[in-house]
Amino acid sequence: MNYEFVLCHYGEIALKGGNRNFFEAQLITNIQNQLNAFCEGSFDYVKRMSGGILIKLSAKGIENETLIHGALMHTFGIANFSFATSVTQDIEALKTACWEIVKHTIYPPAGGDFKTFRVTTQRSNKNFPMTSEEINREVGGYIFDKLDGKKAVSMKNPELECKIFIINEFALISLQKIQGLGGMPVGTGNKAMAMLSGGFDSPVAAFQIMRRGVQLRYAHFHSAPYTSKASIEKVVTLSQKLKTFGGSTRIYLIPFASVQQEIMMKTPERFRVILYRRMMMRISEALAKKEKCLALITGDSIGQVASQTLENILVVSQAATLPIFRPLIGMDKEEIMQKAKAIGTYDISILPHDDCCTRLMPKKPETRAKLWEVLEAEKALDIPTLISETLEKTELLK
Repeated sequence: MNYEFVLCHYGEIALKGGNRNFFEAQLITNIQNQLNAFCEGSFDYVKRMSGGILIKLSAKGIENETLIHGALMHTFGIANFSFATSVTQDIEALKTACWEIVKHTIYPPAGGDFKTFRVTTQRSNKNFPMTSEEINREVGGYIFDKLDGKKAVSMKNPELECKIFIINEFALISLQKIQGLGGMPVGTGNKAMAMLSGGFDSPVAAFQIMRRGVQLRYAHFHSAPYTSKASIEKVVTLSQKLKTFGGSTRIYLIPFASVQQEIMMKTPERFRVILYRRMMMRISEALAKKEKCLALITGDSIGQVASQTLENILVVSQAATLPIFRPLIGMDKEEIMQKAKAIGTYDISILPHDDCCTRLMPKKPETRAKLWEVLEAEKALDIPTLISETLEKTELLK
């Protein structure tokens, strides 16, 4: 069955009070961008309605329901959405249209049977002469009779729910409520710099922060030419995947081999990884400030590797002045990998690559570093020069 409208409902935005218009406007812009990205020219308009957003699909959009579904499933801020058909605001027309949709569910090509159903009405147009309960009884009774009593009415957890929306100019009817990503529209939470490797953790961390409305820039550290460029290729692909959720593809490719060489030659071996991470924080912060970002994002999880003990996290964090957010901090590896599968980054992250942090690894890395010892070790390094020389060689990919 062809549906010419989509009803999108949001969650947290409804709690925004005086700022609600700002969040709704950003969500509308994002929906328009996502629809055009997945199926250009697929809608006639996207506008506010009572309690949500209404999309009027074009002829092209109606013919490409799967692409519309994909676009909305990749849009943060949508709690749920429903494909809907329009009908005049007349009770007889509502009864007939609802039965046609239900009948289409029972019989081929849909072939989806059910045992219980109910009719639910939301009436934002209070000029309609019947109340929501009266509409439910009239339409529900009509469908029950048409089904010859073979299906039961259930007000709690029905297998099929026929929803009617009485809005200003017409009525809308839908059957299936599809769960969206929720969260906040990207662009409402300012910007942050995400440290993006080719592994599983950092893309999932980026996704989690984007879900809170934050627009991301990416920093990727590599050790080319001492390692292959596979990690760079993977990060580009990962950023393109994350962009399908409305993100950015501004990636800073940061050559890190010379910094690692200095650390290896001039500092104690056991502090090597911690010093790598502290330099990464400083360089990422410099780029973040250039991009007017307000935070750094990492994929750290407590205890997952030597550099992610609480002691080492504390020491690494001290190198930056911007806040560092770690959205995966309490997740284990299995949870992270399951999330990577759900958002589509798993198959990219599982491809082999050389991680710059595994290059020149110490045999016994420090797991309980003390800040004063690390600061003492860093005195052997010319940190400002290392940062400036690395930034000069950093490449920006858009």
